[in-house]
Amino acid sequence: MSIPKHNEIRFAALTLLSNGQTMKSKEFVAPLKEHYQLSNDEVNQMYDSGNGPVFYDRITWALSFLNANGLVDKPKRGVYQINDNGRAILARQDAQSFLYSAQRERKPSVEAEVVDETDKTPQELLSASFDEIKQSIYDDILDTVIRKSPRAFEHLVVRLLEKMGYGGQVVAAGHVTQASNDGGIDGIIKEDVLGLGRIHIQAKRYDINNTVGREEIQKFVGALAVAQSNKGVFITTSSYSKSAKEYASNLNGSTALVLIDGQQLAKYIYDYNLGMQVEQVIEIKKMDSDFWDTMSDA
Repeated sequence: MSIPKHNEIRFAALTLLSNGQTMKSKEFVAPLKEHYQLSNDEVNQMYDSGNGPVFYDRITWALSFLNANGLVDKPKRGVYQINDNGRAILARQDAQSFLYSAQRERKPSVEAEVVDETDKTPQELLSASFDEIKQSIYDDILDTVIRKSPRAFEHLVVRLLEKMGYGGQVVAAGHVTQASNDGGIDGIIKEDVLGLGRIHIQAKRYDINNTVGREEIQKFVGALAVAQSNKGVFITTSSYSKSAKEYASNLNGSTALVLIDGQQLAKYIYDYNLGMQVEQVIEIKKMDSDFWDTMSDA
């Protein structure tokens, strides 16, 4: 038979996890090969671009879907385990067809929305696919970052701000403060050679479902005052409460405070190529009307 699509793999992959064991993504290849009765040639078939084996890539996308929709957990990077939501889906009479046609959610949800894409143009489908790929990578970035130590996270955000251009041409512009007695400041970026301008950083590596409240932002503003600083960046892997965001936006002009949440953090890491590498480049061309219009019509 032909290599199954990623949405066709979802039900079989979730069923493999139904006994509660954990599995690495590569461990799905052998049982799914047997399930779909694929030949070695089919399992090893590469994309025309050479960008990896087709079957394994589709397995990883099926697993990404299950995780993004809250049906499986990732105890650690590249490892999957079914949860109660996943078991509830398998218990449904229409589980296989439901998983086949459901679309990827931005947030965990058992009842994934089914979207009809038949009216979309190829360009719209390409754009939507690109957005989905990026969101999947953002999720992977955050999942990885959350599993690092708090100290490693502090070093990461300092490197990120340097990558973003803060510190300019100053050598070793950023540094992480001492682990203890840091006064509520986790990192500092020097904006000029003499260090007259400085950006102070607080980095909180929280679970993605956590919310940073107003009180924590107020404490950081207090730490900025003690450090005689008027520029601060609060970075978290989670999100901010409405009151925290309102407080930060309503500070008087003497203090500039930027809040960066988990999704924005992942986007910055992606956009500024911190720990990232280009996997594939797709070039799409259009006709140059200026060139063709100079030619005489029949």
